[in-house]
Amino acid sequence: MNPVGTPATPGTDSTTVQDYVKVIYAATEWHDKPVTMSALAARLQVANSSVTEMVRKLVGLGLARHEPYSPVELTTDGLRLALAMVRRHRLLETYLVRELGYGWDEVHDEAELLEHTVSDMLIERMSMRLGHPVRDPHGDPIPAADGTVDLPPAHLIGVLDDGHRGKVARISDANPDLLRYLDAEQLQLDTEVEVVGRRPFGGALTVRIGPEPGREIDLGEESAAAVWVSTVGRHPGCTFQQ
Repeated sequence: MNPVGTPATPGTDSTTVQDYVKVIYAATEWHDKPVTMSALAARLQVANSSVTEMVRKLVGLGLARHEPYSPVELTTDGLRLALAMVRRHRLLETYLVRELGYGWDEVHDEAELLEHTVSDMLIERMSMRLGHPVRDPHGDPIPAADGTVDLPPAHLIGVLDDGHRGKVARISDANPDLLRYLDAEQLQLDTEVEVVGRRPFGGALTVRIGPEPGREIDLGEESAAAVWVSTVGRHPGCTFQQ
């Protein structure tokens, strides 16, 4: 196994490079779908031409593979850098929530700024102080120092069958307003949920939350696309190796 400390390879200290490899990794972490150039542009909110230029640079640095009209893939070095940045980001989010009293809807942008400036030593001290957590405040797995990623077996709540029961394993942090809404509805990590069914004519997804008898809430399309439910125990996940 290899540690995921920030590599010293020339060019990898660029914040833009670090952001790109992190986004490429995150785009496939919960969705088993290839990352296209247009998907990268949408996630980063930049022009397609900017993505094309940056991906070309990643390929030149040996961090990514890409052929015309094909998805973008990380190389071994690219994955190592991505895991280092993901570890930094998620540990920072966890530290801000647990130690500094931030809300889970407030930490993403703060972590985005800090992850590029803190040292590897500080990140490891934070991890130690937190008891080496395995997930961040939104349920995303925190890569271990040796590159191990423990991804819980979970599915989007919107694709589960009626009557399916489980616990919330992850809630996307893409929209702070949505996080605040779900928090107000008491739909949080580890909340017990049961899929009741869809409202007629493509309506909202009705979910029962909490232990029996629970209460029902309706999740719109955006809400249902942000909630992941796990129904079994955690598994060893995957290990990054060179």
